[in-house]
Amino acid sequence: MTGRNGAQVLVQTLIDQGIDTVFGYPGGTVLDIYDALYDRADEIHHIETTHEQHACHAADGYSRATGKTGVVIATSGPGATNLVTGIATAYLDSIPLVAITGNVSNAMIGTDAFQELDITGVTLPITKHNYFVRDGSRLQEIVREAFELANSGRKGPVLVDIPKDVQASPCPYEKLPAVGEPSRAPASDDELERAAAAINASKRPFIYFGGGTVSSDAGAEVVALAEKIGAPLGCSLMGVSAIPTDTPGFLGMQGMHGHYAATKAMNRTDCLIALGCRFNDRSTGNRLTFPANGTVVHVDIDSSELSKTLDDQVEVHGDIKASLARLIDMVEKSERPQWRAKVEELVATERELADRREGILTPRTVMETINRLREPEMRVVTDVGQHQMWAAQYLSFSRPRTFVTSGGLGTMGFGMGASVGSALSTGEQTILITGDGSFAMDMAELVTAADHELPITVVLLNNGVLGMVRQMQSLFMDKRYSQTTLDRKVDYVRVAQAMGAEGRRVETPEEFEAALAEALATKGPALIECPIDADELVLPALQIGASMDELIVDQEDIKARMGE
Repeated sequence: MTGRNGAQVLVQTLIDQGIDTVFGYPGGTVLDIYDALYDRADEIHHIETTHEQHACHAADGYSRATGKTGVVIATSGPGATNLVTGIATAYLDSIPLVAITGNVSNAMIGTDAFQELDITGVTLPITKHNYFVRDGSRLQEIVREAFELANSGRKGPVLVDIPKDVQASPCPYEKLPAVGEPSRAPASDDELERAAAAINASKRPFIYFGGGTVSSDAGAEVVALAEKIGAPLGCSLMGVSAIPTDTPGFLGMQGMHGHYAATKAMNRTDCLIALGCRFNDRSTGNRLTFPANGTVVHVDIDSSELSKTLDDQVEVHGDIKASLARLIDMVEKSERPQWRAKVEELVATERELADRREGILTPRTVMETINRLREPEMRVVTDVGQHQMWAAQYLSFSRPRTFVTSGGLGTMGFGMGASVGSALSTGEQTILITGDGSFAMDMAELVTAADHELPITVVLLNNGVLGMVRQMQSLFMDKRYSQTTLDRKVDYVRVAQAMGAEGRRVETPEEFEAALAEALATKGPALIECPIDADELVLPALQIGASMDELIVDQEDIKARMGE
């Protein structure tokens, strides 16, 4: 069937895939795509952000909040390269995303034409796959294939680069159903039987789950396995919200800035059951000393992750949800009371370490207030830094996909764009927790939020410094604060108001609670600036490359390190 040009085929194929919202920024080489969008504006909603990177983060946040594939559009040259950090962010966290870029016409490729760029070459290392659509006869097929790849196996971003002449030329189109959901293949019986044998033989099993558990929607199976084998649980940053925070035995986030009990229990296990996680250096510390003993049972849909960083004695390759559904029937029921008692001792120690300062505005009081006022369906988005770790440590979640953050790449400037995507995807209030360093990178997106009256409440923890880097300088660089004291003159409240948002500065816990309640009832975006002390630390903490045995957990550890 003919009668449509390439741009019209592209837009129709997006609609066929059930895409009702795309993010982007127009330009010369995507004029035809935007013309096709103009004709279908009642079926597909385009959100124009202030910058292509923010558009990519918005598509990413849209995907994280819903599980759907996000779509972003950019023109050639600088428009395409502005997507790179956003694509890499999605790639490192395995988020399904389709990036569509325009390019100069085929006849001009290789001539250094205005805004010509080999974006497929640039993004090759940070995409699952990418396409240069030289021949329009395959355009529909390629776009459908891009969606299938982005949302199958280990999910991730796919880029489709379409020359301008392909967009303008007639292209074939056939009405086809949307690409189906990927199959959920469990691991083999042999692998699952070996996993069950290792778990049954253990005395101190520990379940550690990551972002793959969220992608697989396997929270219920993770909880069922833990209940059956009497195992405590911990998670990576990307695993936060996969299971309810109040699940019995759940110790919270583990690792460099994780909960004390989760980190210590994981290092004392004799059978580490790892589900959809990468074992990056933030979770293991020095890999030569981790784990100290015992067996690693690693379940992952991506076989390349198995034994990539640790020696996984039992490798289980398959979808987590499908694999656990079968593994639960294979393992023996056990209470393991001695192991539970040891873990309770760790929890008791963690309670003794808790920061319980009353009457002043601290990161913990801010997060506890958010816990009290936030509805369960509200997404919490973060930027990257100390505020991100405080959010992961102190916030409670009861539903999956309600914590949206950049984990693998750790992208400062992720938050506002992702908040736009989250708020649009759910129609619900979204809370962005950010710091003054990150917010200065992405605050222009308040313009987009205000233009569309999006229900986004920005909680800005302002300590006047680049907090996480300064913390490392405090603990490991003899307090030599090189370029981490910002001392900026900006008035963020007035900036928010100038962009069309509500803005308010608070000084006390009572003022913050009142301001948050008001902001959550506001139709459009609102910003609450919370001044905090520059010397607030994220604890526990660990020097990069150190062993988990060297975890810094309180002021006594800090004094010992400083020789005080």
